[in-house]
Amino acid sequence: MNGSNFDWFVGAIALLLPVTGGLLVAQRNPYYALVIRGILGAIAALLYAMFGAADVALTEALVGTMLSITLYAVAVRSSMSMRLGVLATGTDTVNLIQKINPLLKQVLGKYHLRLEPVVFEDTQALGQALAQKNVHCILQVDGDGHLHVLKTRVPRLYEIFKTSALTDVIELQLLELQPTPEVVGPSSPQSLMENH
Repeated sequence: MNGSNFDWFVGAIALLLPVTGGLLVAQRNPYYALVIRGILGAIAALLYAMFGAADVALTEALVGTMLSITLYAVAVRSSMSMRLGVLATGTDTVNLIQKINPLLKQVLGKYHLRLEPVVFEDTQALGQALAQKNVHCILQVDGDGHLHVLKTRVPRLYEIFKTSALTDVIELQLLELQPTPEVVGPSSPQSLMENH
């Protein structure tokens, strides 16, 4: 490849860097952003290799692209889910879940969240899971068996659900959990200062 063709080729590839970077910043879907980040790293590695910096190109390909994409994918996968606590038994619960699941998936899909149901044996375990922050929401049937309640501890989820079609099917409740008080032991600095 002669000099002018090489310069044109390098210029065309170098132009892809800011274009891909702009696409990455503008992307709202985190999964698409991961793909674009991989493309951005591959373009950078190719440019480094073309300029004779093979060691930098290899580092960019392995660490900057492959490792970071893997770590980002794990982080996005684990943080982009909503855990919904439900009871294990009862045909009412099964019917309710079948009725609400499509609505929940539709609402959560707008925010690229996954619905992750977690099954509990009784209502006490269900309530404790919400209080201990093991789930984001719980789905309960009220005492008379007719009113279905979706309780959440996350204000942002409550706001999202409140403006959706879920309000036609179930009642929404936002629970404000009180922080657990710190236990001051005899050897803590605070108790030592109080004793003196």
